[in-house]
Amino acid sequence: MMLAPLLGTALLVNVATGPLDELNAKPDLSAQEKTAVTQPLVRSATECIIHAVMANPRYGKNAAAQIGDLIVDSMSACRTPVRAMIDAYDQYYGEGSGEAFFMGPYLDVLPKAVTDGAQRTPQ
Repeated sequence: MMLAPLLGTALLVNVATGPLDELNAKPDLSAQEKTAVTQPLVRSATECIIHAVMANPRYGKNAAAQIGDLIVDSMSACRTPVRAMIDAYDQYYGEGSGEAFFMGPYLDVLPKAVTDGAQRTPQ
């Protein structure tokens, strides 16, 4: 149910903004260095989504039941940090890895991250 709208949003984000210039690629960094560079961007995108979800008027008592829809709705407001995260993965891990990360591991944990983050964030 939630996957189709998220896929559509991911494609929209991908088409709406272009990838980073491949001339800036940093293939000689260690895995630890790549993680150190990309983690702040993952946090930034996630925090943006948390705040956008919480700002949505539909966020409330049944937020857990509609968390997927609220996340999808947040993507337009968070296009810039999400795109930065995807571009950084492409730059540091190789072309296409950003979208693969976004559509796979990131979206797998995003609902829980948003729910947990919303509970920690004062309203």
